[in-house]
Amino acid sequence: MTTYISSNLGYPRIGKDREWKKALESYWRNEITEDELKTETKQLRLANLKKQQDLNIDLIPVGDFSFYDHVLDTAFSFGLIPKRFQELDEKSIDTYFAIARGTKEAVAAEMTKWFNTNYHYIVPELNDVTPRLIENRALTYYNEAKAELGINGKPVLVGPVTFVKLSKGYRDTNFEAIVESFLPLYEQVLEELVDAGADWIQIDEPILGTNLSEKEIALIAKVYQQLTASVPHAKIILQTYFETVQHYDEVVKLPVAAIGLDFVHGEHLHAIKKWGFPKDKILAAGIINGRNVWRSDLDDKLALINEIQSITNAETMIIQPSCSLLHVPVTKKTERKIDQVILDGLSFADEKLAEINVLVKGVNQGETTIEHELTESRIARVKLAESPYRQNHQVAKELAQIGDEEVKRSLPFSDRITLQQDQLKLPLLPTTTIGSLPQTSEVKGTRTKWRKGEISDQEYNKFIESETKKWIEIQEELSIDVLVHGEFERTDMVEFFGEKLNGFAVTEFGWVQSYGSRCVKPPLIVGDVSWAGPMTVKEIVYAQSLTDKPVKGMLTGPVTILNWSFVHEELPRFTIQDQIGLALEKEVIALEAEGVNIIQVDEPALREGLPLDQLKWPAYFDAATRAFRISTSSVKPSTQIHTHMCYSEFSEIFEVIDALDADVISIETSRSHGELIDTFEVNDYDKEIGLGVYDIHSPRVPSVEEIKANIDRALRTIDVKQFWINPDCGLKTRGQEETVAALRNMIEAAKKVREEAGAKVNG
Repeated sequence: MTTYISSNLGYPRIGKDREWKKALESYWRNEITEDELKTETKQLRLANLKKQQDLNIDLIPVGDFSFYDHVLDTAFSFGLIPKRFQELDEKSIDTYFAIARGTKEAVAAEMTKWFNTNYHYIVPELNDVTPRLIENRALTYYNEAKAELGINGKPVLVGPVTFVKLSKGYRDTNFEAIVESFLPLYEQVLEELVDAGADWIQIDEPILGTNLSEKEIALIAKVYQQLTASVPHAKIILQTYFETVQHYDEVVKLPVAAIGLDFVHGEHLHAIKKWGFPKDKILAAGIINGRNVWRSDLDDKLALINEIQSITNAETMIIQPSCSLLHVPVTKKTERKIDQVILDGLSFADEKLAEINVLVKGVNQGETTIEHELTESRIARVKLAESPYRQNHQVAKELAQIGDEEVKRSLPFSDRITLQQDQLKLPLLPTTTIGSLPQTSEVKGTRTKWRKGEISDQEYNKFIESETKKWIEIQEELSIDVLVHGEFERTDMVEFFGEKLNGFAVTEFGWVQSYGSRCVKPPLIVGDVSWAGPMTVKEIVYAQSLTDKPVKGMLTGPVTILNWSFVHEELPRFTIQDQIGLALEKEVIALEAEGVNIIQVDEPALREGLPLDQLKWPAYFDAATRAFRISTSSVKPSTQIHTHMCYSEFSEIFEVIDALDADVISIETSRSHGELIDTFEVNDYDKEIGLGVYDIHSPRVPSVEEIKANIDRALRTIDVKQFWINPDCGLKTRGQEETVAALRNMIEAAKKVREEAGAKVNG
């Protein structure tokens, strides 16, 4: 008879009221001391562990907590301090934060997406740094959980192959040697954990879901053979997630005690049927979706567990989420305003752990012991499926009428750009910002008062207009060429549209970590998506009335709205993406009808949603291109379409970006120190482009010389007539003083480059 054990892979750090965020930001503002920061976060960390203990989770993760990012934690523990920070104390938390956020003297480390999620990690820099163990963080948190709560936790480590793969600053030919240089450190960490009493140790290797070479797979085998030989008493769970392990038959043979597989997003049931599963290993089965918020079909999950068991005939099986619960909100218990039908269909982190507990009880003690929970789950799911949210058949009819010709601009770019230049009359190297401007405490506080009914709609609208007017005047004073209205009415670039489109719902407290202390509240796509009426027209038209310069219409694109929402699972994702594209098309046309001549449709998440398996990329890219073009292709040739992308590996998606057929693209490149510019040396790009000339994710103000150097570097490759000058992302999270100072320097740098470039062009 099989024994089933419950487990969790990671728990949200932020707290149900974002206590973690508040403590971090208070420390950064010098409002609390380092000791106070550590005391507050310890209380939160222990509360999170106690909650999992109370939910009867057998294997509770420890070491999943972070002050900023778990990849940065790993780098910092191994003494990987970038050269520009090495004068600082290598053990100081301020040095740790300096790497993540930068200082006045040094730029922050690069930040990019954690696989295909909206979580960002800090990219470790391995340049000329010898790794050494500074602190065994996992041991620290293991001992804390044991001493404070009597929990024999499951330490969580980022695996050595994934860690080095996600790092920068080395040649591919040195990859194996660099991985091997970390093994003595991992051996020491494992030995110390075993000596302390850790029964299980989770080593995360999500890189196994990507297209690794045979040589890399051989290296992984070598790594785990060495770790097992060096620390034979370590019971390692080699944990994978997000997608199918590409070399399944080889990975399951690795000399570890357990293998963790994602049965939600991966095709591992098929793999087990084909290749089997070793009798000498425990299968840690990711049964509950750790990346979405919908209640599980418990009947279906029980059937899956039973099928896996029948194939493997396992004596012991671990039941767990598909990945860390870092990617979902903490609990739905605090939601008070959402439709009960939707609320009953939701499952956040705490509810997912409760579902795991129910499943484990059902398979260990019999389904009759969980009949109440099964009935409750069935009723909730049926009510949501039969609700009006999922009965808008008109949308399907409209999508069926869209053919290939309907998703093409009426003229090619070479003809459009002439019409646009005649209409807009912009200077050489036009300057702009990405969209959002600082949302001060006054802006956020006023919005909160309005939402609570403490001020009227009229008072709130008047305040938004006053902020818009103030920033239009600031932008004109700075001599920016293409202005933005600032988005002061928007809580978030996706949630805002979720509040205005049919088929969406929004939560009050459904926060998840995006990067650092930045938390976002993804809306819920609960049903068929359609346009309910103008969403942005009033604010853009008002801003345009205040200036003779062009003001961009600002929309979030269909791919990003989809990827940054929690999407229901009753329709294919690409169908829902097209529904969003169709709704946005109507908003684009409404803006154009009001005389808005530049419309930006942002797609920062275009690359983020890429499947880890590259064989699935063409279908994804085709769908993304189609949805974007549904949104934008109906405009007049003289209307200029912009888009913006963050943290994309530009070289990998160059052809797709070209296929979007946007007139102007802006792309983040500042933290990667211009590396993305190299793409243009081997590719021809005939449209216009802005590469972010300074990093907005750091509070530091770059100098004129620094910005000019970034511009000059780009212009060595990109034609001056194609280039736009802009920050690398929106300015929502920055303060007014630093924003104005940085933009002033950007404009000054642009003037200097424009003078030099103009002389060359005229000469």
